[in-house]
Amino acid sequence: MATQAARLQLPSGPSRHVYDVIILGSQIGGALAAALLAKRSHRVLLIDHDGTGTGYEHGGYVLPYAPSVSPALKTMPAVEEAFTELGLTTAVQRSLRPHLPELQLILPRHRVDLHSDATRRRAELAREFGETAEGLLSALNATASQHEASDAFFKEQPALPPDGFFEAWGLKKKIGQHPGLETHPRLSNNTPPGALLRGMLPFLIYLDEASSPLALARPLSQALQAPQRFPGGNEGLRELLVRRLTELGGDVLTRENSESFVVEELTFDGARFAGVKLVRSDVIYRASCLVAAMDSGALRRLVTDRKRHRGLLEQLDAASTKSILFSVNWVVPVNALPRGMGELLLVETEDPELRPLMIQVHPARTPGGKEDESLRVVCAGAFVPASVRDLGEEHMQALAQRIDAQLDALMPFTKAQRVLRSAPYLDASGVRGSRLMPHPLYSFESEAFLGVTGLKQRTPAKNILLAGREVLPGLGLEGEFLAGMRAARLVQEMLKKKNPLKG
Repeated sequence: MATQAARLQLPSGPSRHVYDVIILGSQIGGALAAALLAKRSHRVLLIDHDGTGTGYEHGGYVLPYAPSVSPALKTMPAVEEAFTELGLTTAVQRSLRPHLPELQLILPRHRVDLHSDATRRRAELAREFGETAEGLLSALNATASQHEASDAFFKEQPALPPDGFFEAWGLKKKIGQHPGLETHPRLSNNTPPGALLRGMLPFLIYLDEASSPLALARPLSQALQAPQRFPGGNEGLRELLVRRLTELGGDVLTRENSESFVVEELTFDGARFAGVKLVRSDVIYRASCLVAAMDSGALRRLVTDRKRHRGLLEQLDAASTKSILFSVNWVVPVNALPRGMGELLLVETEDPELRPLMIQVHPARTPGGKEDESLRVVCAGAFVPASVRDLGEEHMQALAQRIDAQLDALMPFTKAQRVLRSAPYLDASGVRGSRLMPHPLYSFESEAFLGVTGLKQRTPAKNILLAGREVLPGLGLEGEFLAGMRAARLVQEMLKKKNPLKG
């Protein structure tokens, strides 16, 4: 059966051709920047050039691309302020759903339910680990609150990543005022449960190898305090922002409201960005600046005059993808799931290539958005080398079968009753953007401030800014939001428009 993305229904295409700012790409930082700029009275066009929607259709169901965890807004206070400005805080808090139990660990000889209730959590750890349970509980509780030591730094909206000597100097001075940024994770790798919990980190950030205290501690702390899920995952959260953008008068160009929504190339006036040209269209949408919320490789392909814009291309080339999150979905009857199986699991696979497996149980949805109460989608994901995409379908089928084997071991007798088995990299090939990886891990040639930065937001093309996940990869979802918030501020500075909310 042909697959397609599950998409957001939007108003008809834009009526104007000239804007203050064009936001290009489907990553969530761009959607936040677009909504904030529209709120601040800027003319905004968001072009969903490479998006995939909240899932893909296969076999009559809308399936997730990968498991995803959303921290509570209260663990990201600077981001919460931005959502408050947009009037979305209540909507987000109502939509976020806790997992039951909060998190489940599956080790070769242990199954541990990490309940949010402190008494139940202590009893569960004592049952499984005896005399070592108190030490593990203490480390776990300390880790879950560790992000609070760096909250004040991010509320100050630092110039991260810095651009130039003076920003770098100012940032280093500010870092010195916040010793909590250098606090190492409280959770040790020295015990099997501790090592497995720290194995959750790649699912939370976009760095291939995190080594700094901040990258190791803050995202893990936020997730362990309250691992939640937003309907439709992070893409569902992005769609909430896109709806708010349209309510604020911003325009959106997507497959739902235009036959031409794919950008063919960026146009320039000398060294400055001038507009975007669409495939199968003579229209050029112009703007004073561009915010790119897409992976650097995808942006690079839109710059056709490589000689003139060498500096921009060299900046984009500083990022490389090392790993991808490869997932398998099983659609199964509710009564086929093992009793006691949680909704969010970390599994120690003892497979040196797969490493920890994250599993998330979702309600089964049909393309019309209706949930089938009798079925569940079990989505399992593991990180594998990015090169697997180039090794052919046979190799990816073998990889999917290894994940199948892990699911079969976890859920005996379920495989015989499953309704559908689907792997996004194999079964979502008809979706534009299906190669837009749901969760890549990057490495960078540039200096990493605090061990969390990647590409600078400003580019050699002075009116092109970056707001994708490669800007603050060591902070994961929070980093995407912070990049979008800062991009909005930089656009305002560039256009010298007064923020009406600031008086």
